[in-house]
Amino acid sequence: LKVRVVRSSPPSSQFKATFQESYQVYKRYQMVVHKDPPDKPTINQVRLVPVSFEDPQFKSSFNQSATLFAKYQMSVHKDTPSDCGENEFTRFLCDSPLEAEHAPNGPECGYGSFHQQYWLDGKIIAVGVIDILPYCVSSVYLYYDPDFSFLSLGVYSALR
Repeated sequence: LKVRVVRSSPPSSQFKATFQESYQVYKRYQMVVHKDPPDKPTINQVRLVPVSFEDPQFKSSFNQSATLFAKYQMSVHKDTPSDCGENEFTRFLCDSPLEAEHAPNGPECGYGSFHQQYWLDGKIIAVGVIDILPYCVSSVYLYYDPDFSFLSLGVYSALR
């Protein structure tokens, strides 16, 4: 058995050279040990959308996100419909004291509040509400379609 420590951030040449092989081991592990289906969402099915009513992606997905939030809250937390309406959704997961900022040495998406949307077959199945800050990423909340609970999207989101 040979064990190698490979720098992942910033990615070293060894990391880049072994990435696909490492990913395949990870994927097989998830499928065998955690019973993940082979069609679990991939990086191509995840969108990082700034929380801003000025952003076209955010505006176009707002109703679908709010509806999913209500379905999740009523199913998982047994909230009443009045507890998880559009106003409650906006207050809880859209209004943020953080202001968007694009620093020259910062991430391409900038700093601020984001909805990390998980899409499957043209439909949002989960949303991770996150704050991207200069020295950390803060997971604020995650909600998902209870019909897809078998995908363990909370675990997937945390690892991602």
